[in-house]
Amino acid sequence: MNNAAPTCSPHSHQGHSVSQLMLHVLLACVPGTAALVFFFGYGVLFNLVSLLLMALLSEAAVLRLRRRAVMPALRDLSATVTAVLLALALPPTAPWWLGLIAIFFAIVVGKQLYGGLGYNPFNPAMVGYVVVLISFPVQMTRWLLPQGATDALPGFSEAVTIFFDGELLQGIDAFTGATALDSFRQQQGAQLVSEFRQSSPVMGQWSGLGWEWINVGFLFGGLYLLYKRIIRWHIPATVLLTLGLLALLFHDGGSSASHGSPLMHLFGGATMLGAFFIATDPVTAATTPRGQLVYGALIGIVIYVIRAFGNYPDGVAFAVLLANFAAPLIDTCTQPRTFGHAK
Repeated sequence: MNNAAPTCSPHSHQGHSVSQLMLHVLLACVPGTAALVFFFGYGVLFNLVSLLLMALLSEAAVLRLRRRAVMPALRDLSATVTAVLLALALPPTAPWWLGLIAIFFAIVVGKQLYGGLGYNPFNPAMVGYVVVLISFPVQMTRWLLPQGATDALPGFSEAVTIFFDGELLQGIDAFTGATALDSFRQQQGAQLVSEFRQSSPVMGQWSGLGWEWINVGFLFGGLYLLYKRIIRWHIPATVLLTLGLLALLFHDGGSSASHGSPLMHLFGGATMLGAFFIATDPVTAATTPRGQLVYGALIGIVIYVIRAFGNYPDGVAFAVLLANFAAPLIDTCTQPRTFGHAK
């Protein structure tokens, strides 16, 4: 009797479980997260810890209601990754209730109501982010001034108070301000870019003070994911290339009507986090090689349009959700030719 194990279809396997993939993503987030904590203080850590606890509890509660096994779902680390990405996107001044609302819409509405991991059509972290951005624009656009633009960030006790009582910030204007991208668009006025850069405390060498290093950190994390073959190059490369080319095309050298240089857009806001960690979500992104190129280009275009002409501080979340919506059509139109067929 032949004891050989039955063979499956000739599909290649990457060799990683879901939890291993998610663990690599979490490790890749470390450099950018460390830079974010350095430049914006304890509030980033409070967001990370609180959203992680809220995400795990929310996922467990919904799985209980659905009569599904809880521990296997928690051990795959997908809820952990969603919580971390959402926490990195929220301002370090966000009160606890804002994170609770965001994680509810991310885990319960954006993920579990569609059937859980593998069935959600939209990136859960960006669903939660967009809901609170639209609903609470004041809290979502109120950032701390980065390290170097202010004498001192709030200490641990002040950060705790802000986390539990966000209204405290109304009396601490010296600590708060718009992000560099938002400040550039809203406050530049009739100044040349060089003049505004010198007069604004939040502007750095290329983009925003601190944001340049934060984006470098996430760039290194993204390169790690590429090296480990956790993600493919198609989406992040086309996001960055499209965004950079549009910024170069419309860059006028730094006049008062400038929309910013390519370096400002590539190393400002959530560009690298979005390109390498959010847009590449294997569940909600396009899957065909040509489709991923179209998908990434679409995200790059929408990011630039929102940054240059829109009213929101950054366009990554909206760009990713719009591309998620288009991903099934993109895949349908870019299916590779079947072997042995002319068309």
